Amino acid sequence: AGPGSYTVGTMSERFDCHYCRDPLQGKKYVQKEGRHCCVKCFDKFCANTCIECKKPIGADSKELHFKNRYWHDSCFRCFKCYTSLVNEPFMLRENNKVWCSNCTAAEDAPRCKGCFKPIIAGDQNVEYKKMVWHKDCFTCSQCKQVIGSGSFFPKGDEFYCVSCHEHKFAKTCAKCKNPITSGGLTYQEQPWHSECFICSNCKKQLGGKRFTAVEDQFYCVECYKECVAKKCAGCKNPITAGFGRGTSVVNYEDESWHDYCFKCTKCARGLANKRFVCHNGKIYCAECPKRL
Repeated sequence: AGPGSYTVGTMSERFDCHYCRDPLQGKKYVQKEGRHCCVKCFDKFCANTCIECKKPIGADSKELHFKNRYWHDSCFRCFKCYTSLVNEPFMLRENNKVWCSNCTAAEDAPRCKGCFKPIIAGDQNVEYKKMVWHKDCFTCSQCKQVIGSGSFFPKGDEFYCVSCHEHKFAKTCAKCKNPITSGGLTYQEQPWHSECFICSNCKKQLGGKRFTAVEDQFYCVECYKECVAKKCAGCKNPITAGFGRGTSVVNYEDESWHDYCFKCTKCARGLANKRFVCHNGKIYCAECPKRL
């Protein structure tokens, strides 16, 4: 902004006021655009109007102008913080308001989605999908703790720290009831930690391995054979139904046989689903006891 384009002084020569024709010699006068006039007529006919206070800028006032706009020097202040802008950098914004450089920077800065205050150069911030927060304003929707630049999980318009997301949204292990944050497996439509889905005897993990379930307990092949499976009265080996050969079992008086082991003691004829005779604790076909 620059000073006004007129001269104020005391007339030493003989001149009359351009407007009221009163003599100006020895009086204060104003010269503007080659015309001499008294102070009263200048204020009435020639003074510019201050764009801020809307009042005339009289001959006794200091005037500033910029792009055909005029201000009293006392009115040339930042619209936002009211700091005087005489001899200071400024910007002319909408509605002919002048702003200091600091307020201009703050007004044009992006707004924090948390506190709605501007994020100015130098502020630590977090950006996500065209939204921005001060670092300390980016908090967990659940526990309200500052997430800052840490890991987080978005859910709609809310954001969760890792811990709160685990407890609120993660699947819960069927055994230990704690959240499953990664990996895991499913058995009978229930989720399990891999380290929780183990053999009840040897404690080895069963994920991806063959196993069998007995009354809510899980066993690997080896432990099932050793600890759980019934022993065949014929071959004395475990009867491991579901682990290959021997899927059919023959039971008789508290003893069990593989179907292929249930045969006549004398002629070795297979007796599964056939008539048989028990004599002195041994199994025979219907014909062989007659030959004894």
